[in-house]
Amino acid sequence: MAQTITKSAKDIVKAARESVPEISVEEALPLADSDTHVFVDLRDGDEQAKTGIIPGAVASSRGMMEFHIDPESPAHKSEFNQDKTYVFYCASGGRSALAAQVAMDMGLSPVMNLKGGVAAWTKAGGAIE
Repeated sequence: MAQTITKSAKDIVKAARESVPEISVEEALPLADSDTHVFVDLRDGDEQAKTGIIPGAVASSRGMMEFHIDPESPAHKSEFNQDKTYVFYCASGGRSALAAQVAMDMGLSPVMNLKGGVAAWTKAGGAIE
């Protein structure tokens, strides 16, 4: 018997975007060099290698993010243990909204989602390395 999916991926992303604060690319561009913000790239390594990442961003694929955040995990990344604002991004903002919601549920704060993701970032002339 086929599965009955009661909530679509689109519905889940929409709910995450409604509960996670978003930051526009225009607001985020001047924060890339800031000592008060950490950009977090949630795309997988192949995507990052293909298109580059925002300079200074923490690479934390969506599949490993929870383990990178958790200080008890052997995969913990110390970048997640700072008193800073975390700006999550992916290709267009969907996966990062989901990830930001989970990060907030874990207690990471403050967390924001980059509206439009790295696609909007590069379109606006944001630096990529």
